[in-house]
Amino acid sequence: MCDAAQIRPDVDQTLFREAMSRIAAAVHVITSDGPAGPVGFTASAVCSVSDAPPTLLVCMNRSSRQNAALHANGVLCVNTLCPGSQHLGELFSGQAGIAHGARFGHAAHRPGITGAPLLDEAAMNLEGRITAVQASGSHDVFFVGVDAIHGPRDRGALLYFSRRYHGLPAA
Repeated sequence: MCDAAQIRPDVDQTLFREAMSRIAAAVHVITSDGPAGPVGFTASAVCSVSDAPPTLLVCMNRSSRQNAALHANGVLCVNTLCPGSQHLGELFSGQAGIAHGARFGHAAHRPGITGAPLLDEAAMNLEGRITAVQASGSHDVFFVGVDAIHGPRDRGALLYFSRRYHGLPAA
């Protein structure tokens, strides 16, 4: 096994972030509720891990106050956004200027089987239980066993590319 410190070149953090902005990614709002209360944040760092059993991962900065809530709540829902729901991405990213505790008052939602909020405007909702967490650099990688899938609805996809939202129509 290679020593990562020996093979990892010095990469400028600003240059790395710029490079990452050039990778188109689906936009999701991650929601959770439980002992720590309701939380939600916008994320593009979400992907499939396995289909047997159905598992996905969500990455989140450990310095976020919502990180501790995800740990405490133990459940989450990945609400995949579609064209026309950009306002939800802005709302849960903080771009709308609305405090964390008030954001759910501006988004139609209902509780899922895990108790995590399902956003009504999402193209799809995948809810599940956090089965493992792995620290990597500044982030935690949450592994989520999927308990329920609501949708998918034929609504297209909302992508984030070059620091802007872009709609991709349904096929």
